[in-house]
Amino acid sequence: MGGVATQNNLLSRTDVNKRCVILAAEIRERYFLKAKYWITVSAFWLFIIVGSAVWNASQLHKMQEQVYLETSRSYFDLMVTVRQWNSEMGGVFVPVSEQIQPNPYLDPAGRDILLPDGRTLTRVNPAYMTRLIAELADANNQILFHITSLNPVRPANAASGWEVQALESFELEGKSEYLFWDYETRTYYYMAPLITAESCLVCHARQGYKLGDIRGGISVIFPTQSISYQPVLFSHSIILLIGFMAIGLFGLRLGQVIGKLENLSEIDGLTQIHNRRYFDEYLRREFFRSRRKYHPLSIILIDVDFFKYFNDTYGHQAGDECLKRIARTIKGTVRRPTDLVARFGGEEFVIVLPDTSLEGSMVVAEGIRSQVAGLKIPHAASQVADVVTVSLGVFTYHGEPAEISVMLTRVDQALYFAKHNGRNRVSQNPEEKTIE
Repeated sequence: MGGVATQNNLLSRTDVNKRCVILAAEIRERYFLKAKYWITVSAFWLFIIVGSAVWNASQLHKMQEQVYLETSRSYFDLMVTVRQWNSEMGGVFVPVSEQIQPNPYLDPAGRDILLPDGRTLTRVNPAYMTRLIAELADANNQILFHITSLNPVRPANAASGWEVQALESFELEGKSEYLFWDYETRTYYYMAPLITAESCLVCHARQGYKLGDIRGGISVIFPTQSISYQPVLFSHSIILLIGFMAIGLFGLRLGQVIGKLENLSEIDGLTQIHNRRYFDEYLRREFFRSRRKYHPLSIILIDVDFFKYFNDTYGHQAGDECLKRIARTIKGTVRRPTDLVARFGGEEFVIVLPDTSLEGSMVVAEGIRSQVAGLKIPHAASQVADVVTVSLGVFTYHGEPAEISVMLTRVDQALYFAKHNGRNRVSQNPEEKTIE
């Protein structure tokens, strides 16, 4: 503990705070990337569901329009069929009543028949029958039929504003239908043309109509129901909610898998400290930062003394447990968030100490040596002590132009010097203390 305190006393508190801020930023960036990923997936799912809801709503609207169109056509075709039957029969005779009076627009000759009982029958032609049926439909079903023309014989058959547009589209543009849906009043408007047939010429030939001419049209008007989009919205809301739950669960599971994969790529499986791959990346980053800012960068290389003999004596399982205990001890000694402890390979460990002088790193190394010996792990085959010990090499880089490989070579030389001079000791590079 005292070694760590001494090391920290050799550092600038500002530098340590800066490094903590940098690490915090890296953590935030990692979580931001994950959050961005899930936000993107959720936004895509929302886009799909909203798009599906809009499409289904539009299809529902089109289906409703198609129903109203087919309904209008059915009404129109039925009316045309009745008119055709009437025309082919030469009209039908019905008793004159308060509701049905003789048609003033028909030739009186042959229009009325006086019965022996005093009753009078009057001829009802197709146009008159259309009006009677329209009145009955309006009273019972709120459906409006209107026979009309641009040149009506009967003034009441004059076309309204939209009917004029419809009739002109028939005659001038050759359209076969005219329709629109007034959403505000929830009313459907439809009109189709009346084509002059052979039976129609009996009455309409004197008006100048010929076979196949458009002599007017019949409009069909009826109220509509507002479309309910609630089923679409409800079903898609459920699907959206289920999707978000699935994304959340899948995201949680995927996050766990990604976390495990990240750990596998960065953590040594045996000792649960960082592995050589992560060490190489971290050292490279800190090396260039040190060279850019001329801050000291220390590295400690640790080797377990006579570890091969330990394995031969106690077995590899005991050797693995020994390495785990040593790794935990080193990790517990080096506590700054900017410091790195990693397994260098085999029975070797490495420590990276940013912003740490040679003197400070020597103190840390001596503390590790002492604590490992203090574990009192028996080692009968050791040639230096009856417990497991470690040798440590220390080197400090001060930002001079050089390669990372040179730094690793120097710390390896320092470790060799410690082992060559009796092991269970800390040594710095016996040559220059800085890279030239």
